[in-house]
Amino acid sequence: MTGSDPNPTARIDGFAARLSSLQVKRPAIPLVSAGIITALMLVAAFQLRLNTGFESLLPESKPSVLELKRVSALTSGVSTVFIVLEGGPTTPTTALRQAGDALVPEVEKLGPEWVGHAEAGVHEAVRFLAPRAGLFLSLEQLTDLQKDIDSRYAKAVVDATGMGLGLDEEDQKDQKDQGLDLVAMREKLRIEGADPDRYPDGYYQSKDGKTLIVLIRTPIKTGDFVKGAQLLKKLEDIVAAAKLERFDPHITVGYAGDLETSQKEFESINRDLTEVGIFGAILIGGVVLAYYLRVRTVAIMLVTIGVGVAWTFGATWFTVGKLNIATGFLFTIIAGNGINFGIIYMARYLEARRNGLDLLASITLAHRETWTPTLTAGAAAAASYGSLGATDFRGFHDFGLIGGIGMLLCWVATYWVLPSLLTVAERLVPLDKDFGGPLSRLRKVTQGGVGFGRPFEYLVSRWSKPIAIGGALLTVAGVYGTVHWIRTDPMDYDLRNMRTDMSARANEMRIDQLGNEITGHVGANGMAILVDRVEQVPMLIKALDARRDAAPADQKPFKRLHALQDFVPDDQADKIPVLMKIRAKLIKAHARGGMAEKDWEQIEKVLPPDDLKPFGLADLPEGVARAFTETDGTRGRIVYISPTDLKLIDDAHYLFRWADSYRETVLPDGSKVLGSGRAVIYADMWTAVVEDVPKAVVLSFLAVVLVVLVAFRGGRSSIAVLASLLVGVSWMVALLVLFNVKLNFTNFVALPITFGIGVDYAVNVVQRYVREGRGSALLSIRETGGAVILCSLTTTLGYLALVRSMNFAVRSLGVAAFFGEVCCLLASVLVLPAVLMWADQNVKPKSDAPTEPAKA
Repeated sequence: MTGSDPNPTARIDGFAARLSSLQVKRPAIPLVSAGIITALMLVAAFQLRLNTGFESLLPESKPSVLELKRVSALTSGVSTVFIVLEGGPTTPTTALRQAGDALVPEVEKLGPEWVGHAEAGVHEAVRFLAPRAGLFLSLEQLTDLQKDIDSRYAKAVVDATGMGLGLDEEDQKDQKDQGLDLVAMREKLRIEGADPDRYPDGYYQSKDGKTLIVLIRTPIKTGDFVKGAQLLKKLEDIVAAAKLERFDPHITVGYAGDLETSQKEFESINRDLTEVGIFGAILIGGVVLAYYLRVRTVAIMLVTIGVGVAWTFGATWFTVGKLNIATGFLFTIIAGNGINFGIIYMARYLEARRNGLDLLASITLAHRETWTPTLTAGAAAAASYGSLGATDFRGFHDFGLIGGIGMLLCWVATYWVLPSLLTVAERLVPLDKDFGGPLSRLRKVTQGGVGFGRPFEYLVSRWSKPIAIGGALLTVAGVYGTVHWIRTDPMDYDLRNMRTDMSARANEMRIDQLGNEITGHVGANGMAILVDRVEQVPMLIKALDARRDAAPADQKPFKRLHALQDFVPDDQADKIPVLMKIRAKLIKAHARGGMAEKDWEQIEKVLPPDDLKPFGLADLPEGVARAFTETDGTRGRIVYISPTDLKLIDDAHYLFRWADSYRETVLPDGSKVLGSGRAVIYADMWTAVVEDVPKAVVLSFLAVVLVVLVAFRGGRSSIAVLASLLVGVSWMVALLVLFNVKLNFTNFVALPITFGIGVDYAVNVVQRYVREGRGSALLSIRETGGAVILCSLTTTLGYLALVRSMNFAVRSLGVAAFFGEVCCLLASVLVLPAVLMWADQNVKPKSDAPTEPAKA
């Protein structure tokens, strides 16, 4: 028919023959071109940066992400570093204070580029607020206090002059009990709710005097890891130069705070990525060597997959631009998946060489007979990854995009680079040359390599019916487990299971906790809300307090709100005259000997100055206003909202409640105030995950079904492949239920990618079965099954490498994906051939006679 291809198979075979001829006769062309592309891609790949923030897992257009960036940009000056000084049992309290006082000026010498402010205590705030503490009482409280002081003052005068005439003994006792107790009055003059021992003598020091904090605020953002590392190195140099041992030899130094924590987390994740990648490469290389028993075969395959991974992450820089905590570990996964194409190709090539075919004929045969199953498997894997690209959750979207591109590029690298490498290797040292040694002798015994498929061939040949029936029963159990799993909510709401394992960083956590507790660093565990106008703050606080008060006692969304306005009392003009009368009366009482000198030393600190006058936000000293001051100097628009209980911040259910309480607030003037921070970001992440789980799973399965139907043109073969996949997935979910593995924003991807990667094994088995004809189930397992099992092992070991990660969420991804791999493999090499053999019981089994090469 005009305009159509009468024989597409012949055309493809012709292309394979021409490609094989190029790779055998002129291997430099593919290798040089691949080398140039790889070099360019590596340059791009090294530009990738890792974003460790949870907000990187959401779309940048998400309102919570936009608001977080806005708030972060305006409050970046509140990034902190704690220099934690700890003394020994005999270290004097004063020694730590002297050490802290010595460090502060040296730190501030670094300049505004590095340090916004450094302090060893709240001395500036105390100097300003202590004499004005009485203004924070209500006018009624001040009036009552004035009357009380007047009454006690009169009693003290009576006692001092002996004019208690006319009072009996009991009356005199009562009057004495109500004398001028100025220590109690000092407490009344403090800010209500303040802890008098919170900051001993104004220092950031523990109550036992053994720990002191130097708090440093820096304009360096927590995500700027280069400058962050430089600042921490500068601080270490300052501490070393200060020679703190001159104050006491037992003083030790630690570092904590927002900047230090993010820096350590970044370094930990980078180290984790490297260690997991190296461990995965060793496992994959080891199992490939065990299968082929040829060092150069392993080397060729590792170089090939290295090219594919380099192309993948170079392409990632062009398409995505950066990595996040969900995609950072894809190196190992893509290597474990992508090497499968080379395994299938190499297995067919070596089989042809063992059967006596020459180099060109073997490469041509391997091209012709493996490109369809490997491309089908690659397309299915890419489609399953691609289904994640259709989600709104950026962690999934980027994971799917990178994984999908990686599968296709690894397939291209295999068919472009690997045959050329084989040609060069064969010309340098022919494959059939025997060098002797243990590997050579082992190859002779095993007829070319370890027969991974032979145990499964043995089991299927003897117990095909029990295996088929047992597989069906386990599938029913798996389906039941899946339904149960979904009904009981498979999500993990414990945030501790999604963080880095801190067991090796216990001292770091202890120091950080000391820093937060001793300094009371505002915002350490709170969320920041930034209004547009200062006058909106009282309205926002009133609206949010109403939400909190309306909640049941055991469902309170937050504890309290913190604003700079808290430091500016109301009705100051009315309070000042009353407070000045109290001042005058107390000074007079001291002058006339009405109190002990030690009591006067304490109460003098909270007496107002004689020039006391009303003050506003602009009058507050920097030491008070710093945490509520934006980078441009604007004051009073920041409101912090602190959690009900610090123990609850790892409970996702509480975070949802907390986030909903301040995510969006409509004020009486009609304006809308948005809130963000970790609570809102995490709540949005979880909402996106829950919404995207069904969509991604359905899309992945439909995409795989489509690929399989196209590859096998429908019919029984397609049904066999898809049935094997469903058996494996149902077993996988059963294991997740059995081991109580919950879903989170990282391990969820194991479900959709299992469809695409797990179908790979059934595709290759059925493809060989179809090519050899009915009765060839055992032959398929014997010849192709070994390579299929090796494919699964490389992928499985790539996943198992993730279990070594320090991050619990990444570990759970490794576990879930491992279950999927093992189950899909067993379904493909046990249940599938058992069913095929049972169906072909009346057909004479096929022998494993060599396949003839195509004629050129």
